[in-house]
Amino acid sequence: MKRTLPALLVCASLLVVAGPPAVAVAPSPTVAVRHASARAVTQPSVAYGPSDLVPGLPRTVREPGRQPHIEYVPRSEAQRPGTRACSAATGPYQRQAERYLGREVDGRQSAGDCRAIRRFQQAHSIAPASGFAGPVTGAMVRVLRARKDPNRAGHCPDRAERTVCVDLNRQLMWVQQDGRVILDPVAIRSGAPTMETRTGTYRIYLRHRRHISNLYGTSMPYAQFFDRGEALHGVYEDIFSGAGSHGCVNLTMTDARRAWEVLDKGDIVHVWGRKPGV
Repeated sequence: MKRTLPALLVCASLLVVAGPPAVAVAPSPTVAVRHASARAVTQPSVAYGPSDLVPGLPRTVREPGRQPHIEYVPRSEAQRPGTRACSAATGPYQRQAERYLGREVDGRQSAGDCRAIRRFQQAHSIAPASGFAGPVTGAMVRVLRARKDPNRAGHCPDRAERTVCVDLNRQLMWVQQDGRVILDPVAIRSGAPTMETRTGTYRIYLRHRRHISNLYGTSMPYAQFFDRGEALHGVYEDIFSGAGSHGCVNLTMTDARRAWEVLDKGDIVHVWGRKPGV
């Protein structure tokens, strides 16, 4: 895939620079209760889009401290923001949530399932904590399940050098060295369709704590560049929002800071797989 030089020099989120893509709405309409400008978030067989946002909510809110991860929920539930009602709907990641939480894995929502999923959402800052197992809840389950043995499939090379392992299939990143994980798996947001993060093995060649995109003027905090302008860096918006980056590996601010403290120039970055939906 060819890119212009300016595009290679920046990897700011598409949330800043592009209009919303076409969206295929799922058979049972679902919507996002959001506090930020939204983009299509695609999971296998299910699509969610900005046309389904609840009207009247503010478009941009920057909250201090720990930022909530905004879950996608059924339209009927999104119409009543702040409700304490437990969702009766079965989410697309129901089975994954049931398995992780030790519930009966039948893929059907029950009152007990909802209470367990809701507690999980509250513990991990997922809002609304309604017990609906949407894609954000599924992604959080994926992160936590990976922590036991992230390299179980052996896709990331075991080296004596510090190695950043970027798994596009699961949208996860961790750091390992000598067979030991030194930075636990964290959620990432990789490149959007047509701007996919390139796979391969690279080395960090430039680090800039307060990097500013020279094309869009957007902030790329804790930037660690590894391949022709693609970098690991933090983002201020929700890591689970949007179609993706311009090719960079986006991290939460907390995770970007931790990666900055663990890594250094010359460390290896190994990227493999394909982002779901691209």
